Amino acid sequence: MTITPESVKKLLSSEEVSDRLRGLNQLRQLEPAIAFELVQLPIGDKNTRVRYSAVSQMDTLGKQDLEKALEILRSSLLHDSEIDVQAAAADAIGALKLGEAFEDLRQAYRNTSEWLLQLSIVAALGEMGDPRSFDLLTEALGSSIDLVQTAAISSFGELGDLRAVPLLAPYATHPDWQIRYRLVQALKQLGSPEALVILEKMTNDEVEQVAGEAKNSLPLA
Repeated sequence: MTITPESVKKLLSSEEVSDRLRGLNQLRQLEPAIAFELVQLPIGDKNTRVRYSAVSQMDTLGKQDLEKALEILRSSLLHDSEIDVQAAAADAIGALKLGEAFEDLRQAYRNTSEWLLQLSIVAALGEMGDPRSFDLLTEALGSSIDLVQTAAISSFGELGDLRAVPLLAPYATHPDWQIRYRLVQALKQLGSPEALVILEKMTNDEVEQVAGEAKNSLPLA
């Protein structure tokens, strides 16, 4: 059966959840401008899976109208009842680099204890590269949740603010090798003389993947 805007709209308007999810999947086969208009129909759906699927597609479809996308994603981030949907909104905000939503991300981070949402917000801050993120990433670096810490390390690398190097230095001896591995990648991005000193020491890491990545991150002599 040929997929058309009309057939997709019919699915999105169906009483059956499976139809609405199928309609969202078929949006990928439509022109982005048309898909963007249609994806707005299920943004407020009563079913969590449907809302999640719709918000998740905003990371690409939102490029059609960034102002409208910002309005939609802000609402989902701050007011949706489900953490998964809020996290998807944060992911899309980061992907679209919507710096206007920085204060919303900061508010959401500080108002939640849910690690999934915190993780998505911290990752989004890295993608956005907003200088205002430094203090919030510093908070995240002190999280008791390893995944949030790891995301903060990565986001500091993307942010490129050299003030992060002394904050990151203690993680060179963190017991979790995956955090050390992510640290190497962040220090390579930061690339300051102080970062290179830490990388040099990490070439002797007990875990081969970390040591190898550190060696590959150093400039050739």
